[in-house]
Amino acid sequence: MRPPAAGNRPVTGAFAFHLHLTAWLAVAAVGLIYLAAARRVAHPDRPGTAPTRRQWWYLAAGLLSLAVALTWPLADLASHWSLTALLVQRLILILAAAPLLLSAVPSALLAAMTKPAPLDRTLEVITRPVVAVALFTAVAVGTLFPPVVAAQASSGVVRGVVDAGVLFGGLVLWGPVLRHIPGASRPSPLGLAVYLFVQSIVPGFPSVIYVFARHPFYPAFAHVHAAIGLSPVADQQLAGVVAKVATLPVLWSVAWLALARAARDDAQGADSAVLTWAEVERQLERAERRQSHPATRRHRRRLPLPPRADLPPMSGPGTASEPPGSELPGSTPGS
Repeated sequence: MRPPAAGNRPVTGAFAFHLHLTAWLAVAAVGLIYLAAARRVAHPDRPGTAPTRRQWWYLAAGLLSLAVALTWPLADLASHWSLTALLVQRLILILAAAPLLLSAVPSALLAAMTKPAPLDRTLEVITRPVVAVALFTAVAVGTLFPPVVAAQASSGVVRGVVDAGVLFGGLVLWGPVLRHIPGASRPSPLGLAVYLFVQSIVPGFPSVIYVFARHPFYPAFAHVHAAIGLSPVADQQLAGVVAKVATLPVLWSVAWLALARAARDDAQGADSAVLTWAEVERQLERAERRQSHPATRRHRRRLPLPPRADLPPMSGPGTASEPPGSELPGSTPGS
């Protein structure tokens, strides 16, 4: 059985090969932009400005994750056939591609990318744990609304926008977790564990609905039996289970590692909150912007000046003489 035409383009089969040239070009563009930016920021006399060998491996794994999620066969299954495939695609973007690509970027390059004041302010806000939870929940839940899923099934442009939004949501999720981002929020190990626990529960509540639902929510996946041999309801329930099984172990493992590292540092007397030079520079830039802000300057001018201790109080004309040398330049005494 074949599904009806999606938009103006008929869908021929669940595993019919499609090149996904746009997706491949997008993956290549990410790699080329990284290479150009890393070469521009790298300085031979400043250690830490060039990507390390580990970061090159992070980049390769992140690009591979993007290619798996956005090309044949997973992209075809996710767009027209199976809700389970759609959830797997998004889990790869959120739990693999986003943290790998973010980890691949050196601190110096991140500092250069987010140096403009509007971008720095945005980074400061969206990496606050409460804001990150709210924003990621909005992205994760909003992109699973039936009208959005139907639109991405019928339009390649909408599908690309949704995939980019999901990847952005993954970057927001991992922003407070990764410690090499200059200017990002840095919760304590306990706060980080609580943050990851909340992120594993709140945005994933649709998966609970999928598991216990008795009717399908997505007409776009009505022909899932032709692809993977499941009914739409069974595919929907499987999608809920996959989302929970994949999300909880990953986020909870990262939380446990953060707590274990903090406990080890405490036992060894080491300081796990050492700031990098990029972070120090970012904080100095923020302080300079606050000092030069017009509202700050106006407030500073309105502050009353403290009385000078070297001048006697003035109680009336002739009651106190001015100290020597207090005349204004160019004036004569008594004028």
